[in-house]
Amino acid sequence: MTNDTIIYLEILADDQRVNHTAKLFGVHFPMLLEPTIYTMADKLSADYTGGYWDLFTLSNGAFYMAPHADHPFSVASMNGFEGSMSADAVGITVCLFAYSQLSFGGDALAEVCAEQYHLLREFAIDHAEVRAIMAATD
Repeated sequence: MTNDTIIYLEILADDQRVNHTAKLFGVHFPMLLEPTIYTMADKLSADYTGGYWDLFTLSNGAFYMAPHADHPFSVASMNGFEGSMSADAVGITVCLFAYSQLSFGGDALAEVCAEQYHLLREFAIDHAEVRAIMAATD
């Protein structure tokens, strides 16, 4: 990272998931953000067929979720990117897309999503699959 700050990742335990997402996004998480993320995953990867997702909080305040899977996903982005990504990278990618899309709403959720986009992108810059994530979201 450019500021030499290491961003730490923590998986949310099942009993933390509802409170954490409610604190960040309010009622918009289950009603809008979560379905948008699942829709993005479905659009980006034919390999995505639903299932359990892990939820992560980052030390810089970012949040993202990723499919709980040990296999790679084929990804085809609307910008022409085609490649393979881990479940973690797919989660970051679809969350970046969802945050970007929802950041244009002009309401409080839009502000939160814009901030989350930049915080998550800051984390993605140091991810092992940064090239694929950035190529898919560019």
